[in-house]
Amino acid sequence: MKFRLFKLRLRRRFRHSQSQVSDIGTYAEVGLERHLFRRLSNLGNVWRFIVAWILLVVILIAGMVLQIEHLGRYFQTMQPVAGGIYSEGILGTFTNANPIYATSDVDNSVSRLVFAGLFTYDTSNQLVGDLAQKLDVDATGTIYTVHLKPHLTWQDGSRLTADDVVFTYHAIQNPDAQSPLASSWQGITIAKKDAYTVTFTLTNPLASFPYSLTTGIIPSRAFADLPAASWRSADFNSLQPIGAGPFKWDALQVKRMSDDDKQIFIALKPFAGYARGEPKLASFVVHAFSSQRALTHTFDTHQLSSMIAPDGYQQREGDKSLYPYDFVLTAANMIFFNTSTGVLADPQVRHALVQGTDASALQGLLGYPTRAVREPLLNGQVGYDPSLQQAPFDQVAAKVALDKAGWVVGKGDLRFKDGKPLAVNLIASDTREHRKLFRGIQADWRLLGMSVRASLLRPDDFQNALSSHNYDAVVYGISLGVDPDVFVYWDSSQTDPRSTRLNLSLYKSATADAALQAGRTRLDPTLRTIKYRPFLQAWQQDAPAMGLYQPRYVYLAHQKVYGLDAKTLNSGVDRLNNVQNWMIQTSEVTNP
Repeated sequence: MKFRLFKLRLRRRFRHSQSQVSDIGTYAEVGLERHLFRRLSNLGNVWRFIVAWILLVVILIAGMVLQIEHLGRYFQTMQPVAGGIYSEGILGTFTNANPIYATSDVDNSVSRLVFAGLFTYDTSNQLVGDLAQKLDVDATGTIYTVHLKPHLTWQDGSRLTADDVVFTYHAIQNPDAQSPLASSWQGITIAKKDAYTVTFTLTNPLASFPYSLTTGIIPSRAFADLPAASWRSADFNSLQPIGAGPFKWDALQVKRMSDDDKQIFIALKPFAGYARGEPKLASFVVHAFSSQRALTHTFDTHQLSSMIAPDGYQQREGDKSLYPYDFVLTAANMIFFNTSTGVLADPQVRHALVQGTDASALQGLLGYPTRAVREPLLNGQVGYDPSLQQAPFDQVAAKVALDKAGWVVGKGDLRFKDGKPLAVNLIASDTREHRKLFRGIQADWRLLGMSVRASLLRPDDFQNALSSHNYDAVVYGISLGVDPDVFVYWDSSQTDPRSTRLNLSLYKSATADAALQAGRTRLDPTLRTIKYRPFLQAWQQDAPAMGLYQPRYVYLAHQKVYGLDAKTLNSGVDRLNNVQNWMIQTSEVTNP
């Protein structure tokens, strides 16, 4: 009986639930019909409002994205950062990284990267301390005292002291060591005062002396057990040099691609203990090529970060990836006249050639802007005087001067005197730039009635002719540097075969000699200017040479090299003076 009552109650509940579900379904159908299906017919009337709202939402979202991006750009910018492997191509071969022996472009570049000098140049070409903290000079101008920076170390972790500095300069002076720098250091006494102080005692004051203290310092212990005669060939120089410069030796690899194409890879890594700060680059690779074609091909195919542009290099058509760095050198390209023999021994003829040669037009043939040279000192150097420049271009005056000197126009519009033609032998090294200059020089001199035998020589032949002074005139560039001490190029003593014979004009003048000696031995700039004036007057009057222009140094890179900011260099290797600050990678950095 109870079970039956339970079943009846359960059945009533089930029927009641079915009734509720049916009612809910009915109410849902009525609601959908009333609130959705009947109102669908009104959708066409409100679509504009829907689209407007959607567009408003899209605009708001886009505005928010743009604002976030703009704010990101405001607070973040692309800036150079540390890291990256830098590879530099140079034409030449590697033989010796030791700074007391390095002479070629490759050797000098590796030497400058591995070794540090007492002083170097900043991006404004001003002398600054490298290993040295300061330099003092006594009242006589003959004793220079160098104070080293504290806590200097070699790249193997050992201490660098005054002993190493003294050894380096004594090694240069040692005739058995056969350093090419020896002639510049004769008669100078180098002594250690204490572990961090070195004195240099000169026999006479020399204003330019501080600029000679940029030679890299070498560790004395590396050569302590070797005779000086063997230092040039020591393994230290080319297999495992240890310096105190910005980069330390890592590896060397030689590849012989063919009989005329040998390539040398020298991998360097940053030295954290460098006195001017750890380099930013992760690695620096010097890639030396014996073949110019291999160098330019490797660079053009972006296998190198940069290269020293070889003579006549032409950028590939359509390649807009280059960052050219054109540095003006503190040097002077001139036409040097042999004043000792031939027709150019006559100062009147030399004057006529200066007046009859359009130096500005020759400079325009170069195809790049540079600074004019019109006297033996550069514009901006101590002693430079614009009122004492060489004679300005005036071909009419030049012809009149030759007439007065007895050179008469004869057959073929050439000039003769006492039956001898007005003829000269003009030489230069065979470069694209010199070929352009020769066309202009020959044209100008031919208009004066001069016969010109022009010879563009291969490097070895040119050096032989230069050292033997086998020419009437030569187009050549001389390095001057920051200081105006041009003694070696114009003093009579430098015509002696026992000297360096850098007096290419074989110029002799007692007035010029006295002025050059007086100017270089005065430390006060104002007094130096006064002392140099008679030299400039004699040079203007005697015309031993004709100034043309300051040459340039072309360095090409495939990306911007941050920190490579110098505008003027004393030599090509000085591009590396600030190498510890070079960077090639960039990244978004939040502004402070």
